[in-house]
Amino acid sequence: MKNRRKAWLVLKDGSVYEGQAIGADRDCLGELVFTTGMNGYIETLTDPSYAGQIVIQTFPLVGNYGIIPEDFEGKPHLRGYVVRELCETPSNFRSEGTVESFLAEHDIPGIAGIDTRQLTRKLREYGVMNAAIVRTPPESIEDLERFFIHGVVEECSVKKPVKHECMDARRRVVLIDYGAKENIIRELTSRSCEVIAVPYNTPAAEIRAFSPDGVMLSNGPGDPAENTEAIAVIRELLGTVPVFGICLGHQLTALAAGASTYKMKYGHRGANQPVSDTITERTFITTQNHGYAVDPASIKDHGTVRYINANDGTCEGIDYPGLSCFTVQFHPEACAGPKDTEFLFDRFIAMMEEFRHAKGHHD
Repeated sequence: MKNRRKAWLVLKDGSVYEGQAIGADRDCLGELVFTTGMNGYIETLTDPSYAGQIVIQTFPLVGNYGIIPEDFEGKPHLRGYVVRELCETPSNFRSEGTVESFLAEHDIPGIAGIDTRQLTRKLREYGVMNAAIVRTPPESIEDLERFFIHGVVEECSVKKPVKHECMDARRRVVLIDYGAKENIIRELTSRSCEVIAVPYNTPAAEIRAFSPDGVMLSNGPGDPAENTEAIAVIRELLGTVPVFGICLGHQLTALAAGASTYKMKYGHRGANQPVSDTITERTFITTQNHGYAVDPASIKDHGTVRYINANDGTCEGIDYPGLSCFTVQFHPEACAGPKDTEFLFDRFIAMMEEFRHAKGHHD
């Protein structure tokens, strides 16, 4: 890399790593997490679910295909960025800039020249921890001890309803936006759904006033249990309209149904998480980004665990029989992939059609 200012990555346990400053010329504080994807760094940088976090890319070379605005998933909300080696001369006919320029433009500090795999091994052993990227070594780590992530769903959500139309709309979906990725909207509009994205705390009565055929609960950042308003809205909607929840939407639905969630040691972040369907016994490779999970023991009569993680047995999806609702912890809309579970959007479409038919027949 060209000559750069020094920077330091300081962890809550007192560890200090020296590297080179990249991106915005300022310090930052956040929860240090790692993602294992070999590609998809653009999607990582623009995924609102990373709000409040400093992200480590375990893959050693980042930026080799540049920055492609068409592939953005949303507005970036991550606190900082940690890489082993940053490519300064990307080669891609679609590229419109470098990771360095992207970080600077969006005021995101970063650090390069760090052994990210060694750092990841530390987090796998001791769990995620607070960290700071600083331009001068700190005299104290008190700020690291006090930091915690809160209020990030409000930060990432739309502020007013936004309509996303499609040419051949045959149904309407209200997307409750907790920090939604753009590809959720693309998957729905490509299936003839008009999508209305609404703020995270929109009352159930206002959602029903849109006369939706279904409600989509998006991904998002932070501790699901702190979102009491959103949980209350979902509780009121369940059973009255078909519901499909992804990631944070999955966790919030479980809480609304009476289950509980817990913080994982280091979470699942990457594009290679194996998930098994307990009914078909088929295993899919999925993209994930979460640090909390639903406690399967707390689900009991509230729902049925449909998907489990083939590595650690954690809950990856729940069906709610009789409520026209299902949720998954992983990302079926994943971009840049894998695309193994895109069929879940078709399942949602079929559920909406079945619900509409049953309601019409009943009426």
